[in-house]
Amino acid sequence: MRPYLIIAIGISAILATGTGAMAQQALASDAPEAGQQSATFERVIGNQKKNDAAMDLYERLERVEVKKSAGDQQPPEVRTSRVIPAGTGVDHIPVGPDGTPTDAAAYRAALEKLATALSFAAGDGRAQKDAYDKIAKKHKDRDELIDATRAAFIFTFVDREPRGERLLARYRMTPNPKFKPTNRATSIFAKVKGYVWIDEEAGQLARVEGEVTDDISVGLFLAKVNKGSHFMQERYEFAPGLWFPSFSQYDFDGRKFLSSFALHERTFYSKYLRIGPPKEALEAVKRELAASAKDGAHGE
Repeated sequence: MRPYLIIAIGISAILATGTGAMAQQALASDAPEAGQQSATFERVIGNQKKNDAAMDLYERLERVEVKKSAGDQQPPEVRTSRVIPAGTGVDHIPVGPDGTPTDAAAYRAALEKLATALSFAAGDGRAQKDAYDKIAKKHKDRDELIDATRAAFIFTFVDREPRGERLLARYRMTPNPKFKPTNRATSIFAKVKGYVWIDEEAGQLARVEGEVTDDISVGLFLAKVNKGSHFMQERYEFAPGLWFPSFSQYDFDGRKFLSSFALHERTFYSKYLRIGPPKEALEAVKRELAASAKDGAHGE
C-alpha cells in the first residue's frame, strides 16, 4: 500500500467526523453548555455513519486535479469520472468536464462492464457473501476509527462562523495526551491537529482542516509522511438529511525507501443522485443502455 494511503486511512476518520473529548474550558462566551455540546456531537456521530452508509447508494461526479508538487506551476492533471457504487466496489467511468461521455463507444462498453458487476453483486451465492463480508469488515474498521476519535482528540470551542445562510461552530482539534493507540491507523492521531466546523442545527460535520505535526513513519520505518502535510474537506447537504463531501484536498509529501513521493490532489464532488442497491442500480443501468442503443439506432 502506498504510504500516503496508510495516513489517509487514519485521516479519513477525522474527515468523517470530529467527535472527541470536550475541553473543560471554552474560549468564547457563547460556547454551548457541556451537555448540549455532548448531545450535538452524539448527533454528528450518528448522522455521519448514516451519511457513510448512504454513499453506497448514491452515484456522483468527481473531478480530480493532481499536481506533482505544491509549487508546481504547470496545469494540474485533471480526471473527471462518473462514480457509481456497485455493491462490492465502486466503478469510475471517465467522462467529460460536464459529466457527458466524450467517447460514446467507450462509455457504452464501461456501462456494460458495470452492468456485469452489478449483476454479480445482486446475486446471493457464496462468492457474493465472501465479497460482502470483506466490505462489512471495512465498514466496521472505519466505524471503529470514527469511534476512536472520541478519545484521540480534544475539541475546544473557538467561535461561530457564517457559511452562506448557516452558522457553523468552530472547534480546535488537538491530540489527547491520554489516548492510547490500538493500531497503526489510530497511532496517526497523535500527530495531527486542526479545526472542525459543526452545523449544530443539523448535527452534521460541515468542514474539517488539519495538518501533520510530526513525521509519520509507515511500514517499519521504510517510508514516512512529512511534517506539514495538510488535508481538508467541505461537506454539504445533497439530499434530505444526508451530507456528502463537496470538496477534498490532500497535500502530502514524504519518502519511500530512497525516493520521494507526493500527493497534491483536489477533488470536487457534484451531481449526487440516488441509484440504489445493486438490483435497483442494475435496472437503472439497463435502462440507460437501452436508451443509448435506441438513440444510436435513430442516429444511423
